[in-house]
Amino acid sequence: MSSTCFFCNLDDIISQNNLVLTIRDAYPISQGHTLIIPKRHIASFFEATQEEQIALLQALQVAKKELSQQYAPDGYNIGINDGIAAGQTVMHLHIHLIPRYKNDCPDPRGGVRWIFPQKAVYWKD
Repeated sequence: MSSTCFFCNLDDIISQNNLVLTIRDAYPISQGHTLIIPKRHIASFFEATQEEQIALLQALQVAKKELSQQYAPDGYNIGINDGIAAGQTVMHLHIHLIPRYKNDCPDPRGGVRWIFPQKAVYWKD
């Protein structure tokens, strides 16, 4: 636990177990945008123990089920920004579970490829 880490000092926890906790994103991309976070202060998914990785994936499943019941999204994006070059700004591992809704953007094809727009529309090549 780090005294200066935002994710090590949370109040609005949706659910938790001995290894992970779940919160809503403070800056949501869509309604229900959720974060799954290990309690142990680690920066990378690759630093997580196998037990922590399993707990993260189990919490992801639980969060998806709850979001499906509460918001009935049409799809999901699941993502981890692992490292500064990948866009990680909070250096405490967290998984984004982002509900997606029909017509929430003009054309969702390409998904996360849009971080490099020139490579996003690969199906036209």
